[in-house]
Amino acid sequence: MRLKNKVAIITGAGAGIGEAIAVRFAEEGARILLNDIQESSGQTVLASIRAMGAQAELAVADISREEGARSLSDRAMAAFGAIDIVVNNAADFTQKNVETAEVADWQRVMGVNVIGLALVSKHAIPHLKQSRGAIVNIGSMSGFIAQPNFSTYSASKGAVVNLTRSMALDLAPFQVRVNAVCPGCILTSASHREIKRLGISFEQWRDTVVPRHMLQRLGEPREVANAALFLASEEASFITGENLMVDGGYTAH
Repeated sequence: MRLKNKVAIITGAGAGIGEAIAVRFAEEGARILLNDIQESSGQTVLASIRAMGAQAELAVADISREEGARSLSDRAMAAFGAIDIVVNNAADFTQKNVETAEVADWQRVMGVNVIGLALVSKHAIPHLKQSRGAIVNIGSMSGFIAQPNFSTYSASKGAVVNLTRSMALDLAPFQVRVNAVCPGCILTSASHREIKRLGISFEQWRDTVVPRHMLQRLGEPREVANAALFLASEEASFITGENLMVDGGYTAH
């Protein structure tokens, strides 16, 4: 029970990696404030977490807006009286090149992936200073490598890489650790949306991306969740400012 009695805010917890992190944290004893912009998916995950015997609440909010981001800390404090961990997982997956991206595309992807991350953290930080807690940002290998027609998403995740380091430096005097997990190709509902956007079959997509990974397979959401659990736990007590690649070796060759 590595997170016994710890209180965790997890954004974008209604599906995919966020859902896997919520389940993994619940298994380890955390009390969880789930966030998603879609109430139906959030309610489904909330029910499954509670069915495990864990304490959980749901805050439906748009974290790209300050009032939405603030509401997460307000709800967590009202429900649990503390905040020990923040997992900034919510993401917009707009993937366009500079030539085709409209202003609205940039505003949407940066609004969630960068500004939303910063706003959620901003309102949790006073409480994290009290608990000497931890922030885990969910970045991406796309913050480190170039990919075709990925400029909008890659720019946002590149910002997460350095934002993680900057936050770690600013919060180190308060013993608040800040790290990021950077997944490679993880099979989630977002993967299927990407396949649809590309207009190809699942098999065509899989056969293109799998050979680029040293381990010759796609990742699973739980594998990312395990990395987030490690960075959020006391097992990572002397780790801060790091961007941990969980990409099957994709970026290492």
